[in-house]
Amino acid sequence: MTHWFHRNPLKATAPVSFNYYGVVTGPSASKICNDLRSSRTRLLELFTDLSCNPEMMKNAADLYFSLLQGFINSLDESTQESKLRYIQNFKWTDTLQGQVPSAQQDAVFELISMGFNVALWYTKYASRLAGKENITEDEAKEVHRSLKIAAGIFKHLKESHVPKLITPAEKGRDLEARLIEAYIIQCQAEAQEVTIARAIELKHAPGLIAALAYETANFYQKADHTLSSLEPVYSAKWRKYLHLKMCFYTAYAYCYHGQTLLASDKCGEAIRSLQEAEKLYAKAETLCKDYGETKGPGPTVKPSGHLFFRKLGNLVKNTLEKCQRENGFIYFQKIPTEAPQLELKANYGLVEPVPFEFPPTSTHWTPETLAAFDLTKRPKDDSAKPKPEEEVKPVKEPDIKPQKDTGCYIS
Repeated sequence: MTHWFHRNPLKATAPVSFNYYGVVTGPSASKICNDLRSSRTRLLELFTDLSCNPEMMKNAADLYFSLLQGFINSLDESTQESKLRYIQNFKWTDTLQGQVPSAQQDAVFELISMGFNVALWYTKYASRLAGKENITEDEAKEVHRSLKIAAGIFKHLKESHVPKLITPAEKGRDLEARLIEAYIIQCQAEAQEVTIARAIELKHAPGLIAALAYETANFYQKADHTLSSLEPVYSAKWRKYLHLKMCFYTAYAYCYHGQTLLASDKCGEAIRSLQEAEKLYAKAETLCKDYGETKGPGPTVKPSGHLFFRKLGNLVKNTLEKCQRENGFIYFQKIPTEAPQLELKANYGLVEPVPFEFPPTSTHWTPETLAAFDLTKRPKDDSAKPKPEEEVKPVKEPDIKPQKDTGCYIS
């Protein structure tokens, strides 16, 4: 598999001790706080652990989220929120805005922010796996599934939890609807890249491959449009990636559509379709250069040197030469001045996010445990007293270099 995916950095967070002196009045409450602290620390460690796999990530995330639910939901499953929802201040950075953190005294903010990082982990795991040499069919399926899981998590956060925040997300922050939507669409588009690679490998009909490529290009265009109103200083690099992938897969669509036209004895139209593919490929090549030179979150690489990119260039060139030869010997058809309209609809292979739900509240939360948190014993001047600022250190992500033959870069 020869894919290359842009990745924004993981979110960073300040440490949380879950120490509530005076408020915690019993051993069961004390144990919950200890378990929250240790499970949160463990989950954060796994984000940068190269040996972590989806099963490990799911188990660690479920443990922490099930414990955190006691700070959010009432135990009687009513619509009331937990009395502990606003007891703790949480700080998180954003994927685009550097190390300037956002802070909210709200457990829902923590649930969404940590869930966001879990989704990012799945996208990075998919990238890492796609970068292996001689990737197996099962591994390709895992790349595909991981991207769909990530899309499902982002979608669930956007639809079911972000609306519950008391303080809405600021413009350009991760929890703003536009940014989450862009992440959802990018995951779908990248999963479809895996579908296209599989369809090409199995020699499916060019018409199906063209339709899938066209739908994928539309996904990238939609994601790019979603980010269009953000400040270029932090969105430019990401948008260059989305734009170049849109051009790249539109070129793919014209290339395979040309093969379909040639098979239907429409050689003149086929040549025009391949010429359009050639033009879009050249445009994508320019965008690759721009991407490498654009400052902003994400890796600094030269995509045009990667195998995934060079393969299409050769395919377009060879297919166009074949069409031109056949037109010169057999068809003698005029070449239209206008490129054919791509009105392609894929009936198979379109990607939908895998539905996601947070786990239910941990069974360690009982009415007795909740009662052992006595909010009347919070220090009277707790809110007035200035607290020392916890430092939010950037996440040190593993520096993974691409394998020499794959053309993949993993951030």
